[in-house]
Amino acid sequence: MNIKKESPHSIKRPLVLGGALCASVLLALGVFFGVPELLSVSYVNEATSTPIGSTSAPVLDTLDYDMRLLALAHVATSSMWYEAFLSGATTTRLSTATSSPLIAPLWPTRKAYPRYGALLPFNRIVAYYGNYYSTGMGILGEYPEEEVLKRLREEVAAWEQADPSTPVVPAIEYIDVTAQKSAGKDGKYRLRMPDSQIDKALAMAKKIEGIVVLEIQVGLSTVEEELPLLEHYLAMPQVHLALDPEFAMHGGVAPGRVIGTMSAEDINWAVRYLSNVVKVNNVPPKILIVHRFTEEMVTGYQRIEPSPEVQVVMNMDGWGFGAKKINTYNSVIYSEPVQFTGIKLFYKNDLKPPSTALLTLQEILGLTPTPIYIQYQ
Repeated sequence: MNIKKESPHSIKRPLVLGGALCASVLLALGVFFGVPELLSVSYVNEATSTPIGSTSAPVLDTLDYDMRLLALAHVATSSMWYEAFLSGATTTRLSTATSSPLIAPLWPTRKAYPRYGALLPFNRIVAYYGNYYSTGMGILGEYPEEEVLKRLREEVAAWEQADPSTPVVPAIEYIDVTAQKSAGKDGKYRLRMPDSQIDKALAMAKKIEGIVVLEIQVGLSTVEEELPLLEHYLAMPQVHLALDPEFAMHGGVAPGRVIGTMSAEDINWAVRYLSNVVKVNNVPPKILIVHRFTEEMVTGYQRIEPSPEVQVVMNMDGWGFGAKKINTYNSVIYSEPVQFTGIKLFYKNDLKPPSTALLTLQEILGLTPTPIYIQYQ
C-alpha cells in the first residue's frame, strides 16, 4: 500500500461524542429513591436512568440482560433451564419435581455482569469493515464515503426490521494494523496506519451516530506491543477493539502462508488492558471482537475471561456458500462458547460458486446463539 508520510498513532486529546446510552428505568426492578414521603413518585433523568437528586450510580438491568441472553440462545420460556438460568444456575440444578439433574446447555454462558452502559446484548451491532487504502480488504475502501454510509444505513434498517426487539448500532471496523507480505524495517510483517485514517473512521461513525472498532493484525508483532499504541483512541467511549488471529504469526512465518493463531493468554492480556482503560477513563465497557473460522485460530477458549469492563465477541469470519458458513459457525463458535457471537458476510466471496446468495437475515437470526455482531466486508 502507498501510504503518505504521517506519524502513526501520535498522541491526541480524546474526542468524546455527546449523548448517553439508554438503560432500563430502575423502577422496573422495584427500586425506589427519594425522600420517604414521596416514595410513590420518582423523577428520573432519562439520560442515565438515575433519579434526579440521587447520588447513586446507574445500575445494570440484570434481569433484562439475562432474558436477552436466553432469547439469543433460543431457550424457550417453558424450558426448565429458563428459570434456572434466571435464578443464577451455572452448571446443574436438581429438579424438585423429578430430583433429576438439569444439565446446563452450552448457551447462554454465565459470565460476570458488565458495568452499566454495556452495549451488548441490549443492542445489535452492524459493522462495515475494511481499510481506506485498499479496495480488496473490505467495503470501506471500495466506495466513496457517502456511498459506504448510505449502504450501511440500509443494512441497519434491514436488521431493525428483521428483529425489532433489538436496537441496532452501526459501526466502522477499521483495520488499523495490517499484516504484510514483506517484513518491513523491523521484521514484524505488519504496517500501522497513520492517525489521519483513524480520525476518518471516527468522523464517519459520528455521521451515523455509531461506534468505531479498531482491528489489529499483528503479523510477527504482538498484542502487547501494538495495543498500547492505540490507548489514546481506546480511551474514547465510542472506540472498541478487534483482534484477527488469522494474521498472528509465530516462528518467523510470514502472514498468508499459514493461518495464524492466538491463545487465550493473548486475548486475556487484551481484556485486562482494556479493562484498565475503562476504569481509568471512566467510560462504558469495551467490546473485544475476536475473528475466527478454524479451531486452531483460538486456543484454550475455556480460559478466555470477559470482565465487567470488556465484552468478548467470537466472530465467525469464514466465507463460502450458506451451508458451509453455518457449519463453520456451529463447529467453532457454537461448540466453544465464550460470551457473545458474531458473523461476517462477504459481499463478494460469499457469492463465489456454488453460492448464489448471501445468508438471509432470517437464517442468521435462526443460528444458536443468534449473532449480536454482524460484519460486512
